[in-house]
Amino acid sequence: MTESTFWPAIAAKAQAEQRPFFTMAPMEAVSNTVFRQVVAKAAAPDAFFTEFVYAKGITDPATKFPVHGRLYVAPAEKKRPVVQLWGNEAADFVTAAAALKTKGFEAIDINMGCPDSTVIKNHGGSDLIRNPQWAIDAIAAAKTAGLAVSVKTRLGYSKLAEFRDWIPTLLRQNVDLLTIHLRTKQEMSKVDAHFEVIDELIQMRDAIAPATLLQLNGDIPNYQAGLALAQQHPGVDGIMIGRGVFASPFAFEAKPQSHSLAELLDLLRDQLDLFDDFATRYDVPRFPSLKRFFKIYARPELGATALRNAMMDAKSTADVRKILNESPLTN
Repeated sequence: MTESTFWPAIAAKAQAEQRPFFTMAPMEAVSNTVFRQVVAKAAAPDAFFTEFVYAKGITDPATKFPVHGRLYVAPAEKKRPVVQLWGNEAADFVTAAAALKTKGFEAIDINMGCPDSTVIKNHGGSDLIRNPQWAIDAIAAAKTAGLAVSVKTRLGYSKLAEFRDWIPTLLRQNVDLLTIHLRTKQEMSKVDAHFEVIDELIQMRDAIAPATLLQLNGDIPNYQAGLALAQQHPGVDGIMIGRGVFASPFAFEAKPQSHSLAELLDLLRDQLDLFDDFATRYDVPRFPSLKRFFKIYARPELGATALRNAMMDAKSTADVRKILNESPLTN
């Protein structure tokens, strides 16, 4: 374990409220400062994670995976996010951790579960499942700065049964938090999450590293589903939600409410403003990356399919604002 109180403090607050803690998953081109602020306004989780950050890129801007604005934290954000690092060279995690500490970050998460082929070809993400010594060395290296160190992984690379060797290997490293996406790399998101192994995971944690917090991810759409899952499996400390925020930006809302199209489109307008502000600081992401978010707000069940289709043809944030202003749904 590290000396950091980052995760114990979050867990203690949640336990006092008789619930698991909730986090928003690190998602490429999604969990940057812009969308973190949108979700925080809608219904904030207990902690956010950044996009994937190449460990070497933090101190070497000449790498093929530069950091750009991935570490930018807007003044309006109440707490710095957990920085999710990927890579496989221990030396890169030493320098990255030291640099992040000087920047004021409190927590690092190591990506050992990403199934993306580019990440795997560069020996990051799920490739560490096949190379456990890299994982062990990366964790030890990340700990050298004294920040909170966590790991996000999958149950295995190609076979479910791999978790019985892989998860104990990680637990023996005494990380502050272990987040497990309940699928293998090969399964991607094409099968149901393996809820049937949760109790065995809890037993492993309790036997090997009882001080390590255990967080689950996969097929958990919202706060209510996460709360129910934790109640069904005592010993689960945290719930991470990823794709659920695309079903609703209010996914972390403790008491579910109905939200009007007007409320959703107000959040979209906020995102457009935040995006434009971010664009004045960094050249990425560019406008086309915004289009994946339109389905969050212009929802078919609210009669907004045509509105969404019109926004998908837009070429700029100004175009989107014009479409919103002229739509009969917003007047």
